[in-house]
Amino acid sequence: MKMILTIAWRNIWRHPGRSGVLIAAIIAGLWAGVVTVGTMNGLLHQRVNYLIESEITHLQVHHPEFLTERRPADTLSSTAALFRFLDEDSRVQAWAPRVLADAMLQSPVKTSGVRVRGLDPQREINTTTFHERVTEGSYLNTEGIRNPVLLGEALLEQHRLRIGNRIVLTFETAEGELTSAAFNIVGQFRSASTEYDETTVLVRASDLARHLSEVPLYHEAGVLLYDIDDAPALAEALNAAFPEIRAQTWTEISPELSTLVQLGGLMLYIVTMIIMLALAFGILNTMLMALFERMREIGMLLSIGMSRVRIFMMIVLEAVLLTLTGAAAGFALALLSIRHFSASGINFEMFAEGTAELGWDHLVFPILSTGEFVSIGLIVIFVTLLASLYPAIKATKISVIQ
Repeated sequence: MKMILTIAWRNIWRHPGRSGVLIAAIIAGLWAGVVTVGTMNGLLHQRVNYLIESEITHLQVHHPEFLTERRPADTLSSTAALFRFLDEDSRVQAWAPRVLADAMLQSPVKTSGVRVRGLDPQREINTTTFHERVTEGSYLNTEGIRNPVLLGEALLEQHRLRIGNRIVLTFETAEGELTSAAFNIVGQFRSASTEYDETTVLVRASDLARHLSEVPLYHEAGVLLYDIDDAPALAEALNAAFPEIRAQTWTEISPELSTLVQLGGLMLYIVTMIIMLALAFGILNTMLMALFERMREIGMLLSIGMSRVRIFMMIVLEAVLLTLTGAAAGFALALLSIRHFSASGINFEMFAEGTAELGWDHLVFPILSTGEFVSIGLIVIFVTLLASLYPAIKATKISVIQ
């Protein structure tokens, strides 16, 4: 085996130019593939983490019909017992109650349909990171201002409004009647999604609840956990303890996020297979050229007693050694690139407007786990062995007499 390995390694460098070009192609292909997969992973992870940390949280509690009907009267019941349960559960890191309503926003310029989110400022700061998206002005914990409101930058621009202006929101009360209230703009925010900025208005939960009903009410409770894996168990416990409400994990509330997580793992294999299949033709071509040039040599080896099995192994080893040499350099270069970009990020600022429309951030931090590196390595070895089979089998069928 050692002799065959030595011969295979020497055979690779008979034509250093040809082998060098193939190794360079493998290095470039693997580097591009690994960095692409890492960038896609980073993009997907950032999207998922952003929505969980800034809005959805790990778990939400609603009236069973609220998410489908969005009626103001579909409020949480037994809130005192529910909130006490959340306070006492060791899995819960923080939670925030919310009041939600669909409304018409009126300004001197135009009227727009918006979704109003009534927040408890202090609890929301402890539960989500959305307050970090305020780009100008102040958050809802402003004292001394009646009915403060936060608007997205895109919505402010559409209505030609600025901080200090007043808007009127018209919405349906819990009794089914229409009511209007004036709110004072105290700040503006910019999220990762232009659509969200154009359709979402943030107010204090106490202010919105006062206009919706004479008694305090809440439509939603967002729950942040210490461990995301505890979400299904806690949701089941809440549903068992409070049959009149419905607790859902982030995967149930936003199925598209769960799909994104699964898509990330699938794309790892798809992108790597596409790149390696392209490189496989290069490996196949190189090995076939080497085989045709060495027909007399292989015939001589067979005639002096080398078995066809060893000929087969020699050709396969040549392909494997050639690929692993390039793969090692490609992985090393990719690892250095991902480490660099994971700290500084890859800036897609030229596409910032388009990515914002889709709800993506333009600064991406690549991520690639050790398991994913191993998976790519196994795919490389598998495709190399597959590409080397035909030349190796062809070498064993050489006629010694011919």
